[in-house]
Amino acid sequence: MASSTALSCLATLLLLAAAAAPASAAEKETRLRVYWHDVVSGGPNARVVQVAQAPSSNASATGFGTVLVIDDPLTEGPNLTSRLLGRAQGIYVSAGKDSLSLLMAMNFVFVDGAYNGSSIAIIGPNQADRAVREMPVVGGTGIFRFARGYCQLRTHWFDAKTGDATVEYKIHLRHD
Repeated sequence: MASSTALSCLATLLLLAAAAAPASAAEKETRLRVYWHDVVSGGPNARVVQVAQAPSSNASATGFGTVLVIDDPLTEGPNLTSRLLGRAQGIYVSAGKDSLSLLMAMNFVFVDGAYNGSSIAIIGPNQADRAVREMPVVGGTGIFRFARGYCQLRTHWFDAKTGDATVEYKIHLRHD
């Protein structure tokens, strides 16, 4: 009886050790930086479309309830004219009634360079009024299959009149 209890404890310890062990040695770590250009102002370069707005009776300074769809350029440098690496495609919702907090769900779809044809999925809160924010990476495709990690965001430039912005994304990933 004592030996079956010892075997049971040993089996439990082995299972716990296996669960706590790091991922396979084949797992890769990638760090990259891109600049996200949210071009809201009209004209041919506009890449943001508002699809919903809260009723005027629920108006707030943060645009609470506004839903936007994006197809924003991701570039190598902070200038919109720098090398295009991909597109940020998805939605964001003004989810903070009293603070500028956005719920963002988007894919970074890479169209050039080493990551061409791959993507990462980012979903989470973006408290845009903070100097540095973090958002989780919850998946990926291609080179980034099974990606997980996080992004650190810093606003590089913002135009309060138009809503146009350039945001630096430092991305930290683990993937197959």
